[in-house]
Amino acid sequence: MQFLENPTRNLFFTGKGGVGKTSMACATAVQLADRGLRVLLVSTDPASNLDEVLGTTLSNDPTPVGSVPNLFAMNLDPETAASEYRERMVGPYRGVLPDAAVRSMEEQFSGSCTLEIAAFDEFSKLLGDPQATVDFDHVIFDTAPTGHTLRLLTLPSAWSGFIENNTTGTSCLGPLAGLQAQTMLYKRTVEALADAKLTTLGLVTRPEPSAFREAARSSLELQKLGVNNQHLIINGVFTCESSSDTTAAAMQQRGEQAIAEMPDTIQDLDRSSIPLNSSGLMGVASLRQVGMPEKNRSLDPADLPSIDTYPEGLGSLIDELASVGHGVIMTMGKGGVGKTTVAAAVAVALAERGFDVHLSTTDPAAHVAATIAADEQPGLTVGRIDPAKETADYTDEVLRTAGSDLDADGKALLEEDLRSPCTEEIAVFRAFAKAVSDGANRFVVLDTAPTGHTILLLDSALAYHREVTRQSSQMPESVEKLLPRLRDPDFTRVLVVTLPEATPVHEAAKLQQDLRRAEIEPFAWVINQSLVPLPVTDANLRRRQHHELPFIDEVGSSLATRVALVPWQAEPPSGIAGLRRIVGSNRSLTHQDHG
Repeated sequence: MQFLENPTRNLFFTGKGGVGKTSMACATAVQLADRGLRVLLVSTDPASNLDEVLGTTLSNDPTPVGSVPNLFAMNLDPETAASEYRERMVGPYRGVLPDAAVRSMEEQFSGSCTLEIAAFDEFSKLLGDPQATVDFDHVIFDTAPTGHTLRLLTLPSAWSGFIENNTTGTSCLGPLAGLQAQTMLYKRTVEALADAKLTTLGLVTRPEPSAFREAARSSLELQKLGVNNQHLIINGVFTCESSSDTTAAAMQQRGEQAIAEMPDTIQDLDRSSIPLNSSGLMGVASLRQVGMPEKNRSLDPADLPSIDTYPEGLGSLIDELASVGHGVIMTMGKGGVGKTTVAAAVAVALAERGFDVHLSTTDPAAHVAATIAADEQPGLTVGRIDPAKETADYTDEVLRTAGSDLDADGKALLEEDLRSPCTEEIAVFRAFAKAVSDGANRFVVLDTAPTGHTILLLDSALAYHREVTRQSSQMPESVEKLLPRLRDPDFTRVLVVTLPEATPVHEAAKLQQDLRRAEIEPFAWVINQSLVPLPVTDANLRRRQHHELPFIDEVGSSLATRVALVPWQAEPPSGIAGLRRIVGSNRSLTHQDHG
């Protein structure tokens, strides 16, 4: 971990979902605290699992981690931050203004914009106000998946521009006075991020082409923001013990090839390589070992029992999915678990059975087209919900309809409202609703965004009417019918995709709870990239196999009614042939199999 040789005061960890940002942030925090330095570890990720990794219950305030002297940790919970922010803005007017006016203000602060600005507000206090962290030598940020992080980091300039150009005093964020008071703090936050003596940005990746592409994209975006002190951290680098294990040899070869072919943008960055951990990173003892060669490498694989029973491939799920003949299939889960690959494999399998299938994504970081590659499959079309295009189309439509009868001042006010950062949310949501409606006549397979964004889209259905009627009296039929369609098990099938590891499984369990609260019952769980079905002899891979078993059992016995297990692929599953391999066996595990 080269970045720990002369660490800056602020350390950020960002990257594609599932690459190990939380593990790197926690390991860094523990190892710095072990040197006697006072460390504050902060998560700005709505899907944070710091509590689980550190074995400590955390809150919005710094909490001492009992097993590590000098280490304090906190979760910046967006919901809590939004609630406090809302009350700070509305509270002074209670009992002063009429109740109807106060209710109107509360409604202004109920949208996703408030959630985002409130979370950033908390984040800025820690980075932009030196007094807020004066008791600590280092502040470490475990940030959210890349798209969210970049939005978080660009907010200061985005909101500042909106504040400067907005002359009406109100917006979808509510009264702007509360934001204007913060502009100085936001400015200092951006300056702190760009100060190479103060801040290091760790780009966490895995030795995989898609993770490297995401790191390269992030690197360029961050450079545009003036954040140039970047360090590349390649997590999970695997070295096989013997070339006789073909799976182990393939895993090493795939990693080496990905590293050799990484984009030029990140090729010359200072770099740390972290060996693959064979048993997961939970608890302080394991975090102290991060970056060091694993002990007990001489373990005889014969010491571990053979694995005889496990769920199999996607085959019988495809049978059930195909039986309805049309509808929406959505893959959901934590970032980095392979939702895009599973969605593409399901779409190809349905198209091969003669169905009309459209594969689409709402995830700006997805590479659906790359997964399908240049192959063509009769009956299959591939598309993407492009936020920029949807926003432009939506803006044009509102100006054409709601703006047609307005005078010059009214039209200027509407244009200003449409420039707010919330407009993109509304536009993308509307496109999502339209994509779902297309499932009435064919199969629509949606590779959705990581968990937080997905739930935000679904929750938006409840607030959408109020939001859209600010600008138009028309409610698209696709939006009116969206929630009933999502709740109809004969119309919408949700596949919860996870990996056989603690964090992805427990994140998926939280996702399932959120879906059930929205009265949406998942159809099946897909456990992706498992080593369990493979005949490995490499000692580290055998340990990984046994590490996977409790999580596979947890999914099958207590979380899902249907489970399919997709083996790790020696060749990257791109193109039609690669996606056919993902479908694999024609059997999957149901609750009856557990009897």
